[in-house]
Amino acid sequence: MPVPAIIFPADPLNPRRPDPHFAWEARMLRELGGEHHLVDHDGLLAGRAEEAVRRVPADSGPLWYRGWMLPTARYADFAAALTARGGALLTSPPGYAAAHELPGWYDVFEGATPASAWIPSEGPVAPGPEELAEAAARLGGHGPAIVKDYVKSRKHEWHEACYVPELADLAAVGRVVERFVELQGEFLAGGVVLRRYEEFEGAGVPAGPAGADGAADASGVSDVSGVPGAAGAAGPEHADGDAPGSGGRPVEARVWWLDGRPVLVGPHPDAPRRTVEPDLTDVPALVRRLGCRFVTTDLASRADGSGWRVVEVGDGQVSDLPRGIDASGLLASLIAA
Repeated sequence: MPVPAIIFPADPLNPRRPDPHFAWEARMLRELGGEHHLVDHDGLLAGRAEEAVRRVPADSGPLWYRGWMLPTARYADFAAALTARGGALLTSPPGYAAAHELPGWYDVFEGATPASAWIPSEGPVAPGPEELAEAAARLGGHGPAIVKDYVKSRKHEWHEACYVPELADLAAVGRVVERFVELQGEFLAGGVVLRRYEEFEGAGVPAGPAGADGAADASGVSDVSGVPGAAGAAGPEHADGDAPGSGGRPVEARVWWLDGRPVLVGPHPDAPRRTVEPDLTDVPALVRRLGCRFVTTDLASRADGSGWRVVEVGDGQVSDLPRGIDASGLLASLIAA
């Protein structure tokens, strides 16, 4: 069986080399005897997939991607362009969408993750009052929540465009959602999500969820996908502050799964030196049920001591690794898959 190669984004300033953010992974892969290819990430985002993959050899066989996140439509273009050259991404476009966007994985993890309701959007247009009221009602109609899209939140603008203190205050919900959509602009992914706020264990302050970056805030929102030049390229950042609703730093773990098996357990990229020991008792069955080959789960420990919660699921190809972690086992597993 052919050994999979891994595709990394090329350095925009030197397209014959990996992007500096992923250079250490490429070096480690070479030390393991693996092979890597390069892709023009900007070209993929611009819709020039055939041009973007020109450095990937023809008939390259099975392939993994490790790089910056892509919108689901661009990932599908990426996969099609590689197929035309005789390559095959081992994560299919439907599999990527299922792990990358909250509506794709939420039904499987419902009950193990903060309650969520979402409103699809065709573009950067805020939902109307009736749609927001219906979504809030699906979360019980009262209590705190956070706002995000299918992939990311805006934790930098915590009080302005992320945190909703009370769902019953629909005017406030509307203001936060409108500002969130305005700030996301053309990068709004899929639609608007309202996600129940939960408090997680932290260094004496509330914490919470995680998207393409990857930190959880006090809401149970975590962004797991890397975005070049954006907050969270190595994990999403959180708002400063130690009051409830300020998005403090939680105790959070990131677990990497390949074919339903955890192959790497470590801290979240936003706190790479933390020691974490998450309880994974119920998670393997959920990951297997999702049916995606290569995924990550971010878990945080609830402040009330009731256990660990899945605050985010992500596609493993676009989830960042914490600096300093030994990823050799992960990379070895990928090229042996």
